[in-house]
Amino acid sequence: MKSVHTNKAPEAIGPYSQGIIVNNMFYSSGQIPLTAEGELVEGDIKKQTHQVFQNLQAVLAEANASLDTVVKTTVFLKNMEDFPAMNDVYGQYFHEHQPARSCVEVARLPKDVLVEIEVIALVK
Repeated sequence: MKSVHTNKAPEAIGPYSQGIIVNNMFYSSGQIPLTAEGELVEGDIKKQTHQVFQNLQAVLAEANASLDTVVKTTVFLKNMEDFPAMNDVYGQYFHEHQPARSCVEVARLPKDVLVEIEVIALVK
């Protein structure tokens, strides 16, 4: 097992890593809309989802993976009514390659954000 860490995504806000590589698979921790400097991105679900994808791309790159090697995503939404707008942004990142996905509404997310996404990807 190997922990993944990059300064291009926010630091973990607890006792966990940004991701773990096991054999040739990368498992990310959930990414929320914080900048690499730890600043919360305010705004609507679209703006927050774009930031989450910037963070995911950074940790994937550090793991020698990419959005093209993602096999599964899990999306956590504060409000399922945000699904169409989140899905619109999601489709901008996964337009040709479309991994398996789960999406659930949750009661609350860290720092009261609107969205959190985690991925599982093949390491190149």
